[in-house]
Amino acid sequence: MQGELEAANRILHQAIRLAHQAKNTQAITYTYSMMANLALVQGQFPEAEKLFKAAMSFLLASGAQEDDNAVIEMSLKLASIYASQNKPELAEHGFEFCAESLEAKIEKQKDLPEGTLPEEERSNTRLLLGLCLDSYARYLTTKHQLDQAHQKYLRALQICREEQGEAHPQTVVLMNDLATVLDLQGRHQEAMEQMSQALELAKKAEHPDQHVLLCNMAGILLHQGQLVQARHVYREALLLAQATGDSEAMQQIRDGLEKLSNRERDEERETA
Repeated sequence: MQGELEAANRILHQAIRLAHQAKNTQAITYTYSMMANLALVQGQFPEAEKLFKAAMSFLLASGAQEDDNAVIEMSLKLASIYASQNKPELAEHGFEFCAESLEAKIEKQKDLPEGTLPEEERSNTRLLLGLCLDSYARYLTTKHQLDQAHQKYLRALQICREEQGEAHPQTVVLMNDLATVLDLQGRHQEAMEQMSQALELAKKAEHPDQHVLLCNMAGILLHQGQLVQARHVYREALLLAQATGDSEAMQQIRDGLEKLSNRERDEERETA
């Protein structure tokens, strides 16, 4: 894998030299964007930041507007980079810029005569807004700003349902994330209802991450004090995780089972 990334990096460096020599702005923008994505995948955040900014400057210089979807996509990645670098002010400003720019753009598009805007472009803009809200909500969750995260997830879920349907894998993922935030807020019953709906949809669609949802459901049951049921769901999750070879999930499930065992021992001591 590392060898493939290094080879890709060499090819892109050759491509950017040729693009500059040809003074092909479109090729320069595209190649810088590819280089930035490659750096991001490798966790090279300062390099990715520099390259995304370079790509964005060429894109804007070529006439793109600040609310162009391509500009917003890069801005969102920059916000995520700032979040990873623990630069909260820059991260929050970036997420807000992306969400507010797209909300305003969508409002303006509503006033356009019917047939002016291709349906695919309208849908892509709304889906990009959903992605921005999802990313922002995940960031807010890590900062324990749960009320704000809850609102962002609700809006992202609404958009996903409207544009991609109830059974779409991303709808299931967002329902799971929303349930997780509700659980963190102490709204365990609402979290369980949301997670149950997500799991039902995941089973119907044969979603590959059913074990992740089951693990999260077991955690909610644990928080509700339903220890016997939580153990049963953890075991079901572990079997599915083993079948898919998801080692990270397996460890998370084992950690959950350990917490469950500790809780059971504590309750036994209290009743002794």
